[in-house]
Amino acid sequence: MELSAEQAAIRDTVREFAVEEIRPTAAETDAAQSFPEDVWDGLAELDLTGLTVPEEYGGFDAGRLTYAIVNEEVAYGALSVATALSVHCLATSCIRQFGSESLREEWLPEMVDGRPVGAFALSEPHAGSNPAEMTTHARREGDEYVIDGTKQWITNGERSGVVVLFARTDPEDPGSVTQFLVPKDTPGLEVGKKEDKLGLRASDTTTLVFEGARIPAEYRLTEEGRGLAAALSILTGGRIGIAAQSVGLAQAALDEATAYAAEREQFGQPIAEFQAIQHKLAEMATTVKAARLLTRDAARRDDAGESVRMAASMAKYFASEGAVDVTNEAVQIHGGYGYTTDFDVERFFRDAKITTIYEGTTEIQKGVIADELLDG
Repeated sequence: MELSAEQAAIRDTVREFAVEEIRPTAAETDAAQSFPEDVWDGLAELDLTGLTVPEEYGGFDAGRLTYAIVNEEVAYGALSVATALSVHCLATSCIRQFGSESLREEWLPEMVDGRPVGAFALSEPHAGSNPAEMTTHARREGDEYVIDGTKQWITNGERSGVVVLFARTDPEDPGSVTQFLVPKDTPGLEVGKKEDKLGLRASDTTTLVFEGARIPAEYRLTEEGRGLAAALSILTGGRIGIAAQSVGLAQAALDEATAYAAEREQFGQPIAEFQAIQHKLAEMATTVKAARLLTRDAARRDDAGESVRMAASMAKYFASEGAVDVTNEAVQIHGGYGYTTDFDVERFFRDAKITTIYEGTTEIQKGVIADELLDG
């Protein structure tokens, strides 16, 4: 699938930034479990923190294919950074699509500039893949909503300045899930435990605890009971972004493995001369190519206004599982060195697994695909 001249230029610009600015900090920030805020500011200077914001608010207003290209290239630098950016873009997408004009004017211009950072609070300790089971409650009191509950697995949990929150307005009614915008400095909102994760360690992931947090009623983004449908519609597009990130991560692993195989000698010759290594590289390259094609097909369909529920799930399922396979083989090609932090493939391998879990597990994607097949 050919890119337009503009899309190719965007790809090249973001790839250069990923290689020169993101990748050099990745090992250090992974080890320190600290987010590279200077890199974030660089993304803002490239207008990438406004990817999903309309031009009238100063945003980039990218189509889905351009969005996928950016996600792939940022992930080529570091998945932690790409994940933080995609969640920020989920938040701006919600405000754009569901917020009132006054809310859009209040929040989007500053979010375009990267601050405040956005967070997306859907999952809970006992409601991950089934958000209808959430227990966070937002009760109406006059001109305010009062929020109580706990959200978990919140990317940008510490560093965010605004949260798109999903909560029931009727604690007894699973169909009452509603979407809200909650400023991070709202009294009664506290950042809870920071997760110590296998991978994605530079990206902060926390719980958010709401105890009597009050927000103005006008900060409700959807009609009461329409929040879950809104979340699923936003996440469908988000899955294309995660697929693209998986492709970028896998491409990075393939490139590192190819270069290493050409340089590393055993038995008097580069290991790239051995058929076993050649076959691994061939399989890895084919997986990356197929995942990219699936992802860009879903993105193009989305840009064309087609229903992409099945295409997005196919892309996310195949690309994320492919990233796990490709990074695993990259470690194997590096041998013992691949198991050390001296080489990036160790981090790629740890990071890859999360792509099969967040924004809908592989099992959820397979369920969506099967539903579409059987209902079609």
